[in-house]
Amino acid sequence: MDCTLTSIFLALLCVAVVLLIVLVIGIFITSTPYPNLGRYESEKVFEDPSKNEKFSFPSIHDPPSTDLSVIVPAYFEEERLPSMMDEALDYLEDRQKKNPSFNYEIIVVNDGSTDKTSETALEYSKKYGTSKVRVLTLEKNRGKGGAIRLGMFVARGRQLLFADADGASKFSDLNKLEVEMKKVKNSDNMAVVCGSRAHLEKDSIAQRSLFRTILMYGFHFLVYFMCVKGIKDTQCGFKLLTRESAVLLFSNLHVERWAFDVDMLYLAQTFNIPIGEVAISWQEIEGSKMIPVWSWLQMGRDLILIRLRYMLGAWRINKNIKSS
Repeated sequence: MDCTLTSIFLALLCVAVVLLIVLVIGIFITSTPYPNLGRYESEKVFEDPSKNEKFSFPSIHDPPSTDLSVIVPAYFEEERLPSMMDEALDYLEDRQKKNPSFNYEIIVVNDGSTDKTSETALEYSKKYGTSKVRVLTLEKNRGKGGAIRLGMFVARGRQLLFADADGASKFSDLNKLEVEMKKVKNSDNMAVVCGSRAHLEKDSIAQRSLFRTILMYGFHFLVYFMCVKGIKDTQCGFKLLTRESAVLLFSNLHVERWAFDVDMLYLAQTFNIPIGEVAISWQEIEGSKMIPVWSWLQMGRDLILIRLRYMLGAWRINKNIKSS
């Protein structure tokens, strides 16, 4: 009997070892050490609809020439984008009137949409000028993280904010992020400040099914256990970065889809970049591209892979990237 149990145990152990080896090999086969930072030629220019001409985007490696860049990833957002743009521009224009030295730009990144997302955004370029609103149209869908990365790489701002195109967050909360930025920014001008919906969680739980609530808590646990500690809401699409932080983090970002925020914050903690978190207003907007259960499961898988790929060295980090 003892021999039989020992044989079974050894057999199971061998199977486990083989599966582990297969998993490790699979992780290396499906991983590239460094992210692909390449762009299509069409993604290096923006259109000025008033002149019907195209001009080259600047580079994030150039010295900053404006105070704030707002990156708006947009995927099939022709209907929801105007509301967000109107609110953002009303706030930014009012701020500029009160402080004429304040300058800003909004970069709408059409993430491979085939609707009229670019045309809708270009109407704002025509109205406000390309010094304030520029449209980057991607050749193909990259995912939210990939779209934000390419938007960051053509931005001119000293500080860079990315905000969702649905207008779920209130743009006036930018002031809260800027106040926190001044508090946490280190001597190397490095910092990331996250808008947070964690204070709204109790109300949102009351509207969710038990299964979705369990999935949400499971996701939060995986984020804490596998990747990012100390941040209550990693997924809110309203985050402010210094230019120096944006260069370093988005040059190393491997995840281009839903879990990119976790990858970015994991990298920030790896680089010892200060991270702040402030509560913001937020409302549910119809038309989300996320499928709650399926998207959470996908992100859960991505979280495990993020940790394993960095831990095993399948993904590598370049610490020698300079902002200029």
